[in-house]
Amino acid sequence: MGDLHEVLGIQHPILLGAFGGLSSVALTAAVSEAGGLGAYGLYGYDGDRIRSTATELRAATDKPFALNIWLPTGDEVAPGPQHMVFAQALEPFYEAVGVEVPARPDRYLPPLDEQLDAIWDAAPAVLSVVYGVPSGDVVEEAHRRGIRVVGTATTVAEAVVLAGAGVDAVIASGAEAAGHRVSFLRTPEQSLVGTFVLVPQVVDAVSIPVIAAGGVADRRGVAAALALGASGVQVGTAFLATRESAANDAHRAAIRRTAADESVLTKAMSGRLARGVRNRTVRAIEASGTIAPFPMQNWLTGCFRAEAGKQNLGELQSLWLGQGAPLARWDAADKVFAELVAGLPDH
Repeated sequence: MGDLHEVLGIQHPILLGAFGGLSSVALTAAVSEAGGLGAYGLYGYDGDRIRSTATELRAATDKPFALNIWLPTGDEVAPGPQHMVFAQALEPFYEAVGVEVPARPDRYLPPLDEQLDAIWDAAPAVLSVVYGVPSGDVVEEAHRRGIRVVGTATTVAEAVVLAGAGVDAVIASGAEAAGHRVSFLRTPEQSLVGTFVLVPQVVDAVSIPVIAAGGVADRRGVAAALALGASGVQVGTAFLATRESAANDAHRAAIRRTAADESVLTKAMSGRLARGVRNRTVRAIEASGTIAPFPMQNWLTGCFRAEAGKQNLGELQSLWLGQGAPLARWDAADKVFAELVAGLPDH
């Protein structure tokens, strides 16, 4: 564990999962202030929003934190004529929350270069990435600026590639984990490896610190991850259930009532495979057989999901959660963190 302490500059080897769309300054700062590594997901954020978010984070904590981005995989679709076809297929959901069917935008996502320029200005302690391998130029520039780089792997092969690219640590994300399956060498359906078997094999395959993610929610998960050779853990769902997160009451309630065997992997909400609740919207979209490719589907559903979130309508939201959801028992981030720390040696 000493390696991870030194690499990331943190007191305890406990990382907050980066929630794309559900991150909050309050939760990120709370984990960093407690001695872990808070993280903030920047999915969909343009340069100006990244800079303003970083300013808020700096005002909330002077401790290390991570900023997280999704790397382009090359198969992302741009806005085109099919936009309105897929948008109209979702019309009942727009009507349910009282918004118009959205017109075609100029773009679904900001360019990676724009995000990176803002991240260099923000100068976080850590840049974490999902869905691929950061280029040599990105790793080199990060290191030149004193920024550590953490990659995310769902298989041993992905971890090996990331280590070869020069990342400073790798997150081994088991299939139990909440949210998107961020596989990049093969399809996520072909990369569903559980945390318990993934972590020790990644530890054996790479020489950099390995961070276990997926199903870790209390002291037992921490102790198990370290016994498997992990240098630390990343925790998502247990923190997502706290009042400091950006999740609303409906989402928190879903975390507390969803059994381990009730979460599902679905492409319905975003066009990419992700773990969450099969609510009414997921069931309807899956039954329709009409799911736009990523990121079109994510953008289109986002137009009603955002309003549903404001109205606390859980059946119309993306209720991401992991199989460890029943272990999420605490409503405050400091209580979750204290429980996790209790699983570390000498605590």
